[in-house]
Amino acid sequence: MNYAFDRQSERTELLIELSRLPNDQRSKIIEKYRRRSEAAFAPATLRNYRMILRLFSEWCAPRGYSAAPPISPSTIAEWVDDMGGKLAATTIETRLWGIAELHRSHFLPTPTTHRLVELAVKSVKRKYGSAARQAPPLGKKDVLAAIERLGNTRIEMRDKALLWIATDSWCRASEICNFRVEDLQRQDDGSSLLFVSRSKTDQNGEGAFAFLSSRGTNAVIAWIDEAGLKADHPILTKSQRGGLRTPLDPATLSRIIRRRTGRNDVSAHSTRVGGVQDAFRLGCDLSSIMVAGRWTSPEMPARYARRLLASQSAAAKVSEAFQEAQS
Repeated sequence: MNYAFDRQSERTELLIELSRLPNDQRSKIIEKYRRRSEAAFAPATLRNYRMILRLFSEWCAPRGYSAAPPISPSTIAEWVDDMGGKLAATTIETRLWGIAELHRSHFLPTPTTHRLVELAVKSVKRKYGSAARQAPPLGKKDVLAAIERLGNTRIEMRDKALLWIATDSWCRASEICNFRVEDLQRQDDGSSLLFVSRSKTDQNGEGAFAFLSSRGTNAVIAWIDEAGLKADHPILTKSQRGGLRTPLDPATLSRIIRRRTGRNDVSAHSTRVGGVQDAFRLGCDLSSIMVAGRWTSPEMPARYARRLLASQSAAAKVSEAFQEAQS
């Protein structure tokens, strides 16, 4: 049995059945879907979804198009054409997910799978490329240099803890911001494990662990003691005395990293990329790198290291060997 085809047939039958319902019953089902989706989706996903709908509505308004479903495939294809060259292909596909979810929430067929839209996406990728922009790497050497420059004021102690967590754990910005004091688990050798309760690839909260070195652990504990944080408080919070115990947001995390490293091109994701590149330079195998970064597929760590791997490829080694032989 073709399972995918069978599921599609079920959806089509359901849509036909729902289209025959009276408007009041249909409205109740749509409202139930809204409540259930808000419980099922992560807060960041819901924020992104609402942003997509707002941006699409703003795009439609001056063109005289309606942003309410059902939306015609030709309108969506035109939107894709307009985004081409301005946004990465992956961002365009995320925007299309939002339109698809809008139609699913109203139990309507999505226009995003229409051939017109598929051709528009293919055209954009062919014209502008489909490679995702990668965050510049920020390796251990640069982060340690930034830490060495910090003193022992209250804000510097907080920022030391932040930099250690970022460079040791290889965690995503959202994961770093979500760490609470109770997530720090000390080990016999002085290092610690940080419990990642939920992540981008673990929406159901099965949990995972990230590494924190002994020096990183000492810096984090020093900050916790200085700030008087309790078990349920976020580790990375405001540095002011008497400030609210609210977690930093990812944008603030990136700003601190840029300020402390003196690099305007990096973000909170740069330590994750830099960690992978450092690991490849040291000869770590791909499986251990995947464990460290909690990847379920080798695709992303391999993408992070592709420039580095090219410089270490057989072609590079042959060129180096012949250069040495001729010198």
